[in-house]
Amino acid sequence: MSGIDIAENQPESFAFTSENMAKADAIIAKYPEGRQASAVMPLLDLAQRQHDNWIPLAAIDVISEKLKMPRIRVLEVATFYTMYNLKPVGKYFLQACTTTPCWLRGSDQVMKCIKDTLGLDNHQTSDDGMFTLLEVECLGACANAPILQVNDEFYEDANYENTAKLLESLKKGEVPEPGSLSGRNHSEPEAGAQTLLSYKDNEGTRSYDAKISAGETGEK
Repeated sequence: MSGIDIAENQPESFAFTSENMAKADAIIAKYPEGRQASAVMPLLDLAQRQHDNWIPLAAIDVISEKLKMPRIRVLEVATFYTMYNLKPVGKYFLQACTTTPCWLRGSDQVMKCIKDTLGLDNHQTSDDGMFTLLEVECLGACANAPILQVNDEFYEDANYENTAKLLESLKKGEVPEPGSLSGRNHSEPEAGAQTLLSYKDNEGTRSYDAKISAGETGEK
């Protein structure tokens, strides 16, 4: 286990609840005979959600036995992806993306805000157990960079000021609506929708909606 970030204090046992066992069986049933190992990722996620957002080694053993795959294979998957936690994390698990698109849009200021507000560096948990910070690579929402993921939710268009407001709300136990922290509508340009609002032809510029109404676009 040297070099792997695994909790020192481990529970002696782990067992899926009856409800989660049924979910696990339903997941495994989706795969053809002999391919049950393909269910390892959703089963790890299921175990993590059951066990206060982290996966104990006892759960690795249970999943290994259930999928009939070597324990080390399950552990390899669990240690490869940052989505799996092998030690306890805070109530609010902050994953800050610092890949190029987010960095170009100011993710360094998001990280600075977290440091200034919570005193946290990468891989650290606050003394009160409320927050854990993890710097991650690409959360897959580059059009809305910078992204700060809090547990399962994305907070987009983050900067120093709105990140500070978000953290203060979380400290109070208030969870703001996920999405753009700047008020942007989904992935539209900051000034609002621009695509297909108008286009030019020989008659000049006319409203695209007007041309649809006039039946000039071929659309019904």
